[in-house]
Amino acid sequence: MSAKKEQLSGVYLVLDPSMERATLLAKLKSALAGGVNVVQVWSNWPAHFDMPAKEELVRAILDVAAQVPVLINEEWRLLKNTALAGVHFDRPPADLQAIRQELNRHFICGITCSNNLEVIWWAEEHQADYVSFCSMFTSGSVSSCDMVRPETVRQARKMTRIPFFLSGGITTENMNGWQDLDFTGVAVISGILQAESPQKSASAYVNALTKLQK
Repeated sequence: MSAKKEQLSGVYLVLDPSMERATLLAKLKSALAGGVNVVQVWSNWPAHFDMPAKEELVRAILDVAAQVPVLINEEWRLLKNTALAGVHFDRPPADLQAIRQELNRHFICGITCSNNLEVIWWAEEHQADYVSFCSMFTSGSVSSCDMVRPETVRQARKMTRIPFFLSGGITTENMNGWQDLDFTGVAVISGILQAESPQKSASAYVNALTKLQK
């Protein structure tokens, strides 16, 4: 396992690339200082962005987040010309093996799961590196996700030892009832990006996770 795969835990920050670039990069730098351990670039691009523009922004993000794994949401072809560490799929792709063959390099593979545990079997069969459960709480950023029952996470853990992230509307307060859930980290968008201090917010999530997982 690569060093970056070993970092698949803790606070997982999802970046919104539609934000103004300088602001986005400044918030990313601040969040990393607060302890963010994984970064994903959400596929919410400005309408005028073509592939070269996406690649250019990805490279700028990679420059800031060089010490942590940076993944792309869905658009796996962006791994061809950048140093992205992997791709997060919202649903199982039609042919992951063909994607792996075309990229011809190792990459982290993540998948979103709601309440359909068939996705867990898919993740096991295709050797996915982590599963992200969406959405644990109501969130404007993940309105397309079903609400996930905690029991789903418990049942999934009986099926696999793949790392689990929990996502969707998560705050440091509403994590308090998860002492009995076996998970690896939390994925956050607005809880960090919209905070007055992304560094302090990220640090608060890290501390909340540490208390839960003692």
